[in-house]
Amino acid sequence: MDRRRFLKVAGLAGAGAALAACTSPAPVPVAPPSSSSVPSGPPDWTGLRSKLSGQLVLAGDDGFAYQGFNPVWDGQKPAAVAKVSSAADVQACVEAARGRVAIAARSGGHSYAGYSSPAGGLQVDVRGLSDVEVLPGDRVRIGSGAALGDVSQALVASGRCLPTGTCPSVGVAGLTLGGGIGVLSRKYGLTCDHLVSAAVVTADGKLLTGSAEQEPDLFWALRGGGGGNFGIVTEFVFSTAPAPEVAVFSLSYPAGAAADALGAWQRWIAGAPNEMWSNVVVRGGAQPSCKIGGCFVGSVSGLNALLAQLPPTAERFVQAQTYAEATRYFAGGPIARESAVASSRVVRDPISDPAKAVALLAGQSDETYLIFDGLRGAVADVAPDATAFPHRTALANVQIYLKTPPENAARARANLAAIRDGLGALVGETGYVNYIDPQMPQWAQAYCGGNLARLKEVAAKYDPDHVFAFAQSVQG
Repeated sequence: MDRRRFLKVAGLAGAGAALAACTSPAPVPVAPPSSSSVPSGPPDWTGLRSKLSGQLVLAGDDGFAYQGFNPVWDGQKPAAVAKVSSAADVQACVEAARGRVAIAARSGGHSYAGYSSPAGGLQVDVRGLSDVEVLPGDRVRIGSGAALGDVSQALVASGRCLPTGTCPSVGVAGLTLGGGIGVLSRKYGLTCDHLVSAAVVTADGKLLTGSAEQEPDLFWALRGGGGGNFGIVTEFVFSTAPAPEVAVFSLSYPAGAAADALGAWQRWIAGAPNEMWSNVVVRGGAQPSCKIGGCFVGSVSGLNALLAQLPPTAERFVQAQTYAEATRYFAGGPIARESAVASSRVVRDPISDPAKAVALLAGQSDETYLIFDGLRGAVADVAPDATAFPHRTALANVQIYLKTPPENAARARANLAAIRDGLGALVGETGYVNYIDPQMPQWAQAYCGGNLARLKEVAAKYDPDHVFAFAQSVQG
């Protein structure tokens, strides 16, 4: 279940953004080129505009009004936004920016750290590349600018599904490139596990296809290595599965019962069948409360038998749904922009004393959350080094989420750091790259684990001049 939709379904009003941020770092300079063939000097914006079939908007133009999802990043603006409509447009952007200014792709605009908006650089807005084409058999071709709501709608109409997150406005590109955790992960695996091929514009301006047969190193890195590191994807091809019938549920536990509920959930999800996906949301307060929710690929009777193993509660919702209905249930209604700071940790094994995790939220505002998303199942069927996503055997991923007005971000960051580091002392110094945190200690090892060395090798191969460098990019 998507964290925001779960918070809505569970009645935790006000928790929000898919990808939040901690603080606005200083603009990241482009690394010195390692080859004399890389040009220097300011970009030729006029020349770039003449080459695009799409639109180039400069910061001084009347039509320039950049906003990502999170208002925390509204002050971090690119010098230009290229609203591309073809792979050739993306190639022209890379050629214009290479060695001159920072360049980054923007799909959904939900980057935790605002990295899709390079300060003073060129943002390549790929939302014009949003076609979703269901192919014969089990394949679907998806433009890199497509939002998950559009993807789900097209697949539901064809009776197919792709395991993704459920926030309608999150981009398929960012989700896939960081791994892709969602409500069908335990049954069907991560989004990146269904990737068949990707069309990528690399730092030299070439349009390559990454697949098991073509550019296999690049293909490996694109499946969980994080967005923005190796090139700009223009198109994906995925394998899909038949859309299943599911049953959804939500269980509410009162203040003071969160530690017991979290402890029971850990043991329960570790032994649950792959058809069961679930998460826990612990909410801050004088005495933190929690909700357990999720979905089961199967019948209500089968779900109820599994839920009987959790602590009983008077507040309970269970309902059979078609996959189309479940997609709407988890997506909810329109989601406004929301200001927040966030981070993550990965739980490899059950926390021995869950009360210590819950205590991290004691006394925090009721807009502070720990969101435990269950893993293992089909996620663990893939070896940790088979793709770039390293956390294959983990029990759960935890998002740490603090809603805050932008003017109070400094105070929220201090609280975030204390919770993140306190949780790290319990579960280890790891994190999920799709919830990237600019202040994460030892971030490269936390996000990449044992795959870091190979990721650096791939970055050195495909971007030796650091064209796509940013503050937390994988550099060879």
